This record gives sequence, C-alpha cells and structure tokens, in this order.
Amino acid sequence: MVEPTQQNDEPHGGGASAEGAARHGSGLGALTLGALGVVYGDIGTSPLYMIKEAFGHTGGLPLTPGTVYGALSTAFWALMLIVTIKYVLFIMAADNRGEGGVLALATLAMRGADGSGIRRRLIMVLAIAGAALFYGDGLITPAISVLSAVEGLEVAAPALEPYVVPLAVAVLVALFLVQQRGTHSVGRLFGPVMLVWFSTLGLLGLIQIVQHPEVLVALNPQYAFGFFANHGGYAFAALGAIVLAVTGAEALYADMGHFGRKPIRIAWFGLVLPALVMNYFGQGALLITDPHTVENPFFLLAPSWALYPLVGLSTLATVIASQAVISGVFSLTRQAIQLGYLPRLSIRHTSATEIGQIYIPQINWLQMTGVLLLVVSFGSSSALASAYGIAVTGAMSIDAVLAFIVAVTLWRWPAPAAAILFALFLVVDLAFFGATALKIPQGGWMPLMVAAGIYLIMSTWRRGRAQVYERLYGDALPLEGFINRLREKPAERVAGTAVFMTGNPTVVPQALLHNLKHNKVLHERIVAVRVNTLEQPFVDDRNRVMVERLGGGFHRVIVNYGFLQEPDIPRALERCRDAGLHFDMMSTSFFLSREKYLPSSHPTLNPVQEWIFIRLAAAAVDATEFFGLPPNRVVELGAQVEI
Repeated sequence: MVEPTQQNDEPHGGGASAEGAARHGSGLGALTLGALGVVYGDIGTSPLYMIKEAFGHTGGLPLTPGTVYGALSTAFWALMLIVTIKYVLFIMAADNRGEGGVLALATLAMRGADGSGIRRRLIMVLAIAGAALFYGDGLITPAISVLSAVEGLEVAAPALEPYVVPLAVAVLVALFLVQQRGTHSVGRLFGPVMLVWFSTLGLLGLIQIVQHPEVLVALNPQYAFGFFANHGGYAFAALGAIVLAVTGAEALYADMGHFGRKPIRIAWFGLVLPALVMNYFGQGALLITDPHTVENPFFLLAPSWALYPLVGLSTLATVIASQAVISGVFSLTRQAIQLGYLPRLSIRHTSATEIGQIYIPQINWLQMTGVLLLVVSFGSSSALASAYGIAVTGAMSIDAVLAFIVAVTLWRWPAPAAAILFALFLVVDLAFFGATALKIPQGGWMPLMVAAGIYLIMSTWRRGRAQVYERLYGDALPLEGFINRLREKPAERVAGTAVFMTGNPTVVPQALLHNLKHNKVLHERIVAVRVNTLEQPFVDDRNRVMVERLGGGFHRVIVNYGFLQEPDIPRALERCRDAGLHFDMMSTSFFLSREKYLPSSHPTLNPVQEWIFIRLAAAAVDATEFFGLPPNRVVELGAQVEI
C-alpha cells in the first residue's frame, strides 16, 4: 500500500494567471469569459433570493426605507470587504503554484509551519474542517439555486406552483446524469450564458436605479452602521440572509488554477461586481416603491412580457452555478485522495484536453441523493435559505485563519500588521457565522451534520492510515541489510523484473518477503517503487522519477506527482530509462500487498472509527486501477493488519 506524503521542497510561487493560461492554451479574453461561466456562477445567482430572504421570514426585517438602505449598505460593504478585499486582492495572492482552495491554502500554511507539531496539527484540523464544510455547501447550493430559479414560474403563473418541485428535481437529475458524459461540449456555452446573465442583472437593476436614484445613498457605510444601531437584533438576524450575497466567494479562490488571478479579477471588477450591486440596489428601490413586491423582488424587476424568458435564463444560470459546485466537489475530492485524507476512488477524465474535467461516480451519486433529498424535504428556496450560509461562513473563517498563518510564516509579513488585517476579516466572517448560527434549528443543522460526518470520515482515514503505516513498516527489515544478507546467503533468482509498490522504500516490502517465503525465489531485478504526492498541484515529467541503484539487482525508485495529478506507474517507469533503468513490460511483474484490516486487541481508534476505517478501506478502488498497472502483470499477496 502506498501512502501519500507531503514534501516541502520548493518555495512559494506566484503567477497563477500565467499557469492557468498555459494549461488552457487560451488568451486573456477567453479565460475571462470562462471565469464568468465557472467562477461566478454561485455568487452570480444570489440576487435570486438574497433580498427576498432578508425581508421575508428568514431575515424578518420590517420593510421601511431605512431598513432597505441599511440592508443594501451592509450587502454592498460585505461584497467589498469579503469578496473584493479579502479574496480578490489578498487571499488570491496565496496561490500554491497557481492553485487555490482550502487544501492548497493549508499546504502553504503547512510549508511555513517550520516543523512545529502543534501548529501543523492545527493546520491539518482546519484543512479537514474547511473541506468538510465545503461538502456541506456542495449539497445546498444546487438545491437552492435551481429551486429559486424555477420558482419564478409562480410569479408568471401562480397556478404552476405545484410543478415547481418536480421540475426542479427533473433539472437536477438531468444535471447529475450528464456528469458521466463530461461537460466540455456544453461548457463552452457557460461563459456566454453568464455574460448575458450578468448583463441582464445589471440592466434590470439600472432601470430601477434611474427611476429612483436616491437609493444610491446606501453606498454610504453610515447606513450600515445605523442599520445595526437602530435595529439591533433584527439587523443581526438579517445578516443570516444578507450573507447570501457573498456565498460563492471562496469559489474565486478555489477555481483560480483553472483561469488564473488576472482573468478572475478582470471579470469581477469589469462586470460581476457592478452587475450585482446594480441588481441589489434595483431590488431595494423596487421594495421602497412597492412593498408588495417583497414576495419575489428579483422576478418582479422585469416587465410581465419578460418573465418567462427570465425564468429560462435564471434556470440556465443556476444550472451553471450548480455545475461549478459539482465540479468543485470532484476537484476537492481528488485533492483529498492524493493528500491522504480520503481512500482511493475511481476518477475518470471526461475531456482529453482539460485536465480539470473529471468524474467521480461514487461522489456524484452521493451528492445527487443528498441534493434531491433537500429539494423534496424543504420544498422551497425560502425554507432552504434557513440551512444556507453556515457552511460558507465557517469555511470563510477558516480561510482567514490559514491566510494569516501564510502571511506571517511564508510571506514574512510583520505579525502585528497581518493580525490587524486578518482579524478584521475574521470579525466580519464570525459575525456572519453567528447570524447564520441562529438558523440552526430551522435547518442550519443540516450542513453542519454533513460537515461533521465528512470531518469524521477524513480524520479517521488519515489517522487510520498512519496507524497502518506504523504496523506495516515500523519494525520492518531495512532494505540495505536485506541486500547484504543475500550476498552472504544468495537466494534462487529467476529471469524478469519484479516491481514492488511500497509505502516505505527503505525497508523490505512485505510482498517481497511473502514471495520469497512461499515461492523460494527472487527475480533477477527487483525495484521498490514509492509514490509521493507533493504539496504542489503539478510535477513535470523531468522531475517525475528518482532512481537509486542499491546493488545486487536491487533498485529504489521514487515517483513524484502533484496533488492534482493521477498516478500512471507504467508511464512513469518509462522515465527511468534516462537513469539507465529499462523496463520491458512483458517481463515485468507488479507485486502488491493487499491488506485485510482487523480490530486490534489494543486499538488506537475507538470502535466507531475502527468500523468506519475498515469499511472505507473495503470501498477503496483497487490499487491496480488507481496506479494504472496492467492487470495481467499484477500479483497480489494478502496480509492481515490489526488497527
């Protein structure tokens, strides 16, 4: 069994934009358009429900010009502080060789931890918690987005209300079914559709603003402060709805590797931010003019003749937003597998040209089941809004802490300056988190329950694998000593090459000992292969393998991959010829040790964790498939391991 490790062999690097452009082979304009279609889907569909929920049953604000101005001012400055300043300007600078996301941020923080055990454990806990919260958000976003779009039918024709949930279910089922075929063909439409969507958002809002320009006074932060001073508890509760304006902010950072910093920033400042602000302020102006529009101010911005086209466009936009979240869950899962937080799962590439387009069947069906259960059980976007936000704000708070660690330990910022800046971000994040925590009894418990389950799974797997590693290799025979013993007492050798996949290439692989014990022979050439997953997204072919000759026909090979790459051992071994080690696959056998895990009489895991670990191991993809080994050249030898 090969256990991923994290290496700290290279310094922090920037240039996300260059790396993203190089991988996509696209110009700045194409990357900016692509960012519109992927990065901004989630935050771009928030106008469908944010204002409605702030003044509906979720926020419960009294509908007066003062509260409207206060809510708009709070939403605007949340967009500026959290999205623009925190993510677009600062956190996006923390790229792990062009890649973003909570696990990439955690690897940067780990790199600057200087071997401190307590700090590294804290970072690992935060990384797992952030990933777990993202999974919770990954269930709610498709459900609330598609439901809110289809609910526009109720505005156009109230008689269609009974068909909203079935139609939303049908749209979501179709979306998850198409994942196995890949989205590269329709993905080219994402950018143009979202360009039309944001242009429509801006236009609908601008029409109202032109008619009621006084609403622009809400740009003054004084209205946000007055909002909390005058309305206290109501204002704080309304934060649980206003936070919907910034859901999706983490996607700017998580998807940075696909497009690069510059295209994402251009799209944000050039179109997305102005369109969102104009739409929110337009909805606010409409509410002041006609308070009855609070039932669905977004769709009532449009003239009656445009309602059905707007529902269609909204549905397309929410499908695109959902696709971005689904793809993000796939990408996060791949990173978690390669970094050792989850067991091996089947990962299929759905595009021959786009490395980021992958499909993970088990995750797809689990996510679809969870999303459909949410749609059917909650039944409306307003009900789901009670469950929305707490996972997002929790993840954003974790990002602030990890980014502070990176700024101090890796970027060498002065600690007081970094503390002031990121404390400001954290205070805002925690204020939103506290407001969404008020909704735990109404549904906020759901993403927390999902996140807690994912956290238990990921932490159990990582701890269990560490225990297995110790059981397998803690008292193993050093490989050099074994080779010296063979010189004194040679074993029978047979023609061919034996490749032993191992988690520790400095000791004798168990499969080798079992083969020698049962078959009484060794191959004339023996290669111990260790796969390393480095704390960087990609490793080029020049640095793929390191070969060491040990004498007596023994070799040690280290194969390096980034955490966004899938292993292909036969192809990697071809690179060994540059070091004088040639492989003929027809005369090469791959030996794997297949472990069967048993409860220990002296367990280090509690009974629940033992049960989880054993079943996760049983569900893991076979090592032959995961490492791309030719099945007809693989020999598996069993071993029992107590945990």
